[in-house]
Amino acid sequence: MSVRKSAMVLYRSLQLTFLAMALGELVMPGYPLAWEWAFLPLLLSVPLGMVVNRIGPPREVADRPPIEVGPPVRGRWSALNSPATRVPSHRTHAYGQTYAIDIVAEPESGPRTRPAFAKLWPIARRNRAFPAYDEPLFAVADATVVHASDWRRDHLSRNSVPALAYLMLIESWVRENGGAGWIVGNHVVLDLGDGVYAMYAHLRRGSLTVHPGDRVRAGQPIARCGNSGNSTEPHVHFQLMDGPDLDTAHGMPFTWRGTGVPGNGETFTAEATSSLASEDPASLSD
Repeated sequence: MSVRKSAMVLYRSLQLTFLAMALGELVMPGYPLAWEWAFLPLLLSVPLGMVVNRIGPPREVADRPPIEVGPPVRGRWSALNSPATRVPSHRTHAYGQTYAIDIVAEPESGPRTRPAFAKLWPIARRNRAFPAYDEPLFAVADATVVHASDWRRDHLSRNSVPALAYLMLIESWVRENGGAGWIVGNHVVLDLGDGVYAMYAHLRRGSLTVHPGDRVRAGQPIARCGNSGNSTEPHVHFQLMDGPDLDTAHGMPFTWRGTGVPGNGETFTAEATSSLASEDPASLSD
């Protein structure tokens, strides 16, 4: 087990120990493991969490030129938490997120436009209110599927002040201690070769069309955008990593063919960049 993995496991163990001791004190007041002792594992976990969040990619990864891949979406989108604006883009190096990007659909016309963030009401919205929900996602390169999970539910949005406070103070803590899968929600990891892996997070429940071991071609539909995991609204979270294990992987810089890397708030239009549609369908099953 790597040092990074060990630190993450110990961090979660200390957090869960605190929770167990605190609940024990509430259920059985006067139990020898009193409140002052319950906070000890919590305090010990803090520096571990800081270390995991601050350990960036090794120099040979960080100094590598951005890896060019196709865009994972089609149509008009805008970027949030982009590595073109800040690195680490999500303010943490954990879970291979150093160069991760979030994108939301921004159609110029049509029945659905993206709802604005609400101060108080509505507290939450249904996923269908967001144009990114159920949008198809595409393989960014020829690859092999190494992990695919889509059984977690799509929850309501967290795009109001009360809902965001709930997410930050309670839900995120619970998901963090549940493991990487609960943070990224439904997700798929593709092996692009040469030690490069692509991860798509927050997929719609039951939308995956691929399974571990499948070969996919660039531009092939593989899933749909959802709102599972640690997510405020339906959006696509995409990143490249140097390994398939989210607890140990380091983020890798990327660029999207024909688009580059849009900065925060920048709108872009992604088009198909492969000749997949023109190939013989029989060849895609090889």
